[in-house]
Amino acid sequence: MLIAGSCHCGNLSFTLDWSPDPEEIPARACTCTFCSKHGGVWTSYPAGSLSVRVKDPTLVSRYAFDTETADFHICTQCGVVPLVTSAIDGKLYAVVNVNTFENVDRALLKHASSTVEGENTDDRLARRKRNWIGSVTFT
Repeated sequence: MLIAGSCHCGNLSFTLDWSPDPEEIPARACTCTFCSKHGGVWTSYPAGSLSVRVKDPTLVSRYAFDTETADFHICTQCGVVPLVTSAIDGKLYAVVNVNTFENVDRALLKHASSTVEGENTDDRLARRKRNWIGSVTFT
C-alpha cells in the first residue's frame, strides 16, 4: 500500500510505502502536551520507506522540545504537522501523522494512546530505532 499524506495546503507531503498491505494501522495518540494540543496521532512501519516532498522549504519550521531529539515538521502556511523525524547515529527515522492521510480507509486505523513520560533519552532513541520508519528521504 502506498499511503499519501500532506499538510492542509500541500506544501509538505509524503508517500509511505507499507508493503505488504496492512490489515490494520496502529494509530498512537501521544499524550505529551505538544501532540495533545496539535492532535498528533502517529504511526510508523519500520520495514517501510518514506518519501517526503517539500514545495517551499521556507514555509516549513522544525520544532524540538524537551530532549530535543526529534523535529516536528510544521507547515507555517497552514499549521499542520504531518511528520516527525529523529536523527540517530547518522540515520534519519520518522513517524507520520495519520490525521494527514489522504487515501486510507479510517477503519484500518487501530487507535490507542501512547506516553513517553519517564522514558530516558537512551531508551527513547532505542525505541525509535526499533519502531520508527528507518528509510526516509526528502526531495
